[in-house]
Amino acid sequence: MFSRRQFLAAAGAGALGARPMGLRIGVMDGVLRQSGKPAAVALAKSFGFEGLQVTIGRPAAGSGRLPLEDPELQAAYLAEARKHGVALDATYLDILHVNCLKNDALARQWVLRGIGITRALQARILMTVFFGQCALASRAETGYAADVFRELAPEAARAGVIIGFENLLSAEENARALDRVGSPAFQIYYDVGNSTNMGGFDAPQEIRFLGRERICQFHFKDKGYLGEGKVDFAAVLKAVGDIGFQGYANLETSAPSGNMEADLRRNAGYLRALMRS
Repeated sequence: MFSRRQFLAAAGAGALGARPMGLRIGVMDGVLRQSGKPAAVALAKSFGFEGLQVTIGRPAAGSGRLPLEDPELQAAYLAEARKHGVALDATYLDILHVNCLKNDALARQWVLRGIGITRALQARILMTVFFGQCALASRAETGYAADVFRELAPEAARAGVIIGFENLLSAEENARALDRVGSPAFQIYYDVGNSTNMGGFDAPQEIRFLGRERICQFHFKDKGYLGEGKVDFAAVLKAVGDIGFQGYANLETSAPSGNMEADLRRNAGYLRALMRS
């Protein structure tokens, strides 16, 4: 059930014209507590999601091999996606929380291998991450990362993959990195929760600044339940619609009550109410 605040926000969305016609809603497999498991596909379908973002995983000790490099596991994902009609809309290269692309040469190899995995899964978007110890803390670090991506972008383009750049930078700094790379195979993976709560940015304004050509995908989340935190999702949805975005927003929501199923249904229901015409 929605709180009164959530209800009022959803009720007012129609006047804002909040339904972005090109937007589809997916979910991260980690939200389903099924990271790196093909069973996440059927579970995503059971919640009514159209897409699933797949966690590539981290190598077992001494293996040097990413879990999703296994052809049998890739085939299992593809079979489940066909069976349930759920798109594998992106991958998530979480090993970059360990090997930081800003200063670790091994990270470059993980991105290259992630491109191959993403192509094999027909997922199109490989999300790379820059948080915690791996956050980009200066223009020099951002420039170094952008130069690495400039070297990798041709390989991504040949594979039909877009490298998604998820970080805590402002829209202006992200645009500067995009210009430095100079390839449509490198775009921003925009997380409205991180931008609002960690960066202190105006997410709708930033979405409009970056525009359709520079954003490959979204994460939707907030602190606590959607509609009860700082993120103005009605305004976010309007901005997404205004730029003519065509693609997926994946929920990266938490479970404040500890009940994943109940909390995910609550968050998804709130979002769908906002999107309902």
